[in-house]
Amino acid sequence: MIKSGTGTTVILKQIPLNTSEKTFLSLIEQHQGILHKVCSLYTDDDEAHKDLFQEVMLQLWRGFPRFRNESKVTTWMYRVALHTAISALKKKKRSEKYLQQQQDKSKDPLEDPHLKQDNHELLHYAMNRLNTNEKALIMLYLEGKNYREIAEIIGISENNVGVRLNRVKKKLKQLMTV
Repeated sequence: MIKSGTGTTVILKQIPLNTSEKTFLSLIEQHQGILHKVCSLYTDDDEAHKDLFQEVMLQLWRGFPRFRNESKVTTWMYRVALHTAISALKKKKRSEKYLQQQQDKSKDPLEDPHLKQDNHELLHYAMNRLNTNEKALIMLYLEGKNYREIAEIIGISENNVGVRLNRVKKKLKQLMTV
């Protein structure tokens, strides 16, 4: 049984599964929170969340036979989920519909005094202003991942993680104090 990000539960059909399929489903059920966190960060609504979650699951399933246990399974899942989410976001940004919607958003939410009082919403607003790589970096940091784990997931050096993370923190502070 796998929970969707919207609170609904997907029950998988009762068909005979081989060992590989059982292992995969067990890993997904065990670590689906990772997938939902990534999907929530890169989507705006429930439908988009469901679509991205499905795409991430597909990419994980396709990559599962090539997973060699050289890293933690959660590292692999984060990496696949982040790359899938970033790719989906890039496709979405290229569409004319998305560009039109962005032009229609003329009001700056930071002008709302109620938003300034709610730090959680302000952080969310600021994080939405980060580029896709910065979002991934700060999400992993906020998840409590150490520099080595972040470097492994994103595919950069530990030193580069520190440099980029400091830049992202500075950028977030600026966005939150506007």
